[in-house]
Amino acid sequence: MNFEDIGTIALRLGLAVVVGGLVGLNRDLHRKPAGVRTHALVSLGTALMVIAILPPGSSLDLRVDALSRVIQGVLTGIGFLGAGVILHDTGNGRVRGLTTAATIWVTALIGVACGAGQYAAIAIAFVFGALAVLFGGSIERAFRRRFPDRAGSDPPPS
Repeated sequence: MNFEDIGTIALRLGLAVVVGGLVGLNRDLHRKPAGVRTHALVSLGTALMVIAILPPGSSLDLRVDALSRVIQGVLTGIGFLGAGVILHDTGNGRVRGLTTAATIWVTALIGVACGAGQYAAIAIAFVFGALAVLFGGSIERAFRRRFPDRAGSDPPPS
């Protein structure tokens, strides 16, 4: 391993922490249970797992099977973490935490992309994810006001 590889690893892991932390910042600002630290660590952990299987300069052709198993295991495990933030309020029948659970899952995938050095995919996923989180609630509420009989009850504010 040379300095270039160390720099590449540091860039990928650092990017995973920053992007994951930014996603978590939105959740923190909305006072959700999983915030900056959780999202940053999920992204960092998944990036590190990918780097361990596919270090900089290695060939994906020889490791695609191992990498696919790692990604599959990560997504299964992250599903359990996300399930921990989903709450069902039996008093009013509402389910809360689905968006936070989804952001944890997406953050894990962003970490995978960071570990693999897929910088364009990271940027595009972050932009689309940010748009969904920032404007999705407003769009849902507008839809429910426009079509109340088809949409069910109003979603909780983000």
